[in-house]
Amino acid sequence: MSTAPTRLSLLSAGSDPGEQYSPVPPGYTPGTTKYIVITGSVMSGLGKGIFSSGLARLLEDCGLRTNLIKMDGYFNEDAGTLSPYRHGEAFVLEDGTECDMDVGTYERFVNKSFSSLNIFTNGRLTQKVHELERGGRFAGSDVQFYPHVTGEVIRFVRESALAYKADVTLVEIGGTVGDEENRTYISAMGDLAYREGERNVYFINLVWIIEAAHLREQKSKAAQHGTALLMQMGIKPHMLVCRAEHELQPGVQHKLADRLRIPRANVIDLHNLETIYLVPQHLRRQKVDRIVLDYFGQGRRAAGVEDPAWAQYVKDFLAPKDEIRIGLAGTYMGPRDMYASIHNAFEHAGIRVRTRVRVVDVPSDRIEDGPAGEIGERAAAQLRGLDGILVPSDFGRRGLEGGIACIRHARAHGLPFLGICHGFQAAIIEFARSALGLAQAHTTEIAPDTPDPVIRLLLEQYEAEGISGGMRLGKRRVELLPGSLAAQIYGGTEAFERFRHRYEFNPAYRERFAEKGMVFSGWIPDHPVMQIAELPGHPFFLGVQFHPEFTSRPVNPSPVFVGFVKACIEHAARR
Repeated sequence: MSTAPTRLSLLSAGSDPGEQYSPVPPGYTPGTTKYIVITGSVMSGLGKGIFSSGLARLLEDCGLRTNLIKMDGYFNEDAGTLSPYRHGEAFVLEDGTECDMDVGTYERFVNKSFSSLNIFTNGRLTQKVHELERGGRFAGSDVQFYPHVTGEVIRFVRESALAYKADVTLVEIGGTVGDEENRTYISAMGDLAYREGERNVYFINLVWIIEAAHLREQKSKAAQHGTALLMQMGIKPHMLVCRAEHELQPGVQHKLADRLRIPRANVIDLHNLETIYLVPQHLRRQKVDRIVLDYFGQGRRAAGVEDPAWAQYVKDFLAPKDEIRIGLAGTYMGPRDMYASIHNAFEHAGIRVRTRVRVVDVPSDRIEDGPAGEIGERAAAQLRGLDGILVPSDFGRRGLEGGIACIRHARAHGLPFLGICHGFQAAIIEFARSALGLAQAHTTEIAPDTPDPVIRLLLEQYEAEGISGGMRLGKRRVELLPGSLAAQIYGGTEAFERFRHRYEFNPAYRERFAEKGMVFSGWIPDHPVMQIAELPGHPFFLGVQFHPEFTSRPVNPSPVFVGFVKACIEHAARR
């Protein structure tokens, strides 16, 4: 006989259904982990993720184990289906989670790899509450915003802290305080402070200080109003971090402290710096780590020592020996956030060889065709001033032919080239058309009826359902060909990189490509899935199906980007 409870027995269980629910996960004791909650007001895009990461870096230097969580208000399950124009790039974690780009910033600052336990959305929250309700977890109770919905937010935060054995967990709430979709998280964090007990949760609000050029002064009224709105929602911040174009004026600091009744030492300047990796030093000079740890009763741990490798990175950034210009031929031109990890990887690799990398936008959807498939003269002139070109991961038809034209130019003129994901596939199509004479070679993603499908859907994806569900995602091993450029770059015969793709090179064409000189130097072990292509004899021609930018760190740059930057430096010397 089945012992599983019936739906009727679940609904009638207990005299007080509300007592059956608790947001405390097994093994968790309130008060053992300290929490720092970071909100933002006035406007989005303030740099909450950078501040959170910089503070985490300081706390790591103090010997504390940190954990970072991003709370996003959108109702998508993850960032995989969001437009990069609206939300920036989708970052991919080792476990395949597609998430907000801020989690990439977390990884780069604290030099750790995170997982699905570090990102939470309203989409996931809604799905979780529904699953619990259908499973009888709230049996006999009407499911309400409080305590059930806010409780699931608290449960997630605590489970994440428990999984990482964190001394301090930093929770960043995306968007702004006034966003309706963030009310759940703000209410939940207020409740978290109550449940965790006195001096276990610390609130920080970031604001934007307006600088009116015609007045030649900084204005703080918007910052005051934004913080007042947060206070109306039940949270009074312990610290105010002021983002601005230029250093915060003392008068503005004093006014904010007095009007909002925050200690003056807790009104922190965070104006624009030369690189985001200067943020930890800047915060340390204002004793932000000591202020926070004093509140937690752990001030004795605030005498942290800066990581020597991090200090050397900053020193080298400020004193480059050379400078090169690399073109980024993509379709999502505009805000840096659209290719944030690529920009970071270029900086990391450049600093490793003491070179400043200037990234030049090359909108691939504006590259005009010239005779015989060459790019037009105007675009050719733009590329001639570059020391290398990278074609990144994009989606769809727009900009593909322009990217192919740029690759053709790089291959024909000895310009160092790196193709990532979609850029790898574009290089395959270009070579098939130019070297193999397959004029109609294409990807079935765009041309399903092409007679030469050199790029096709991954075989295991034919029965996959959903958009993100049909992708190969996360960390995977790549086997490398001994003696190849790829093996030289990685210093061995294997690499571990993160993937995000649904289409692959068609192995039926492998021998024909090899006959014309293309070498496939990386593949999935025990499978004919090619992941790296290169052209021996070219100064640097490399296409990779994975995303090396996702694993690049300031003190541990991507080998692929370091190799590419070195080739670009050599090209600049020849030029």
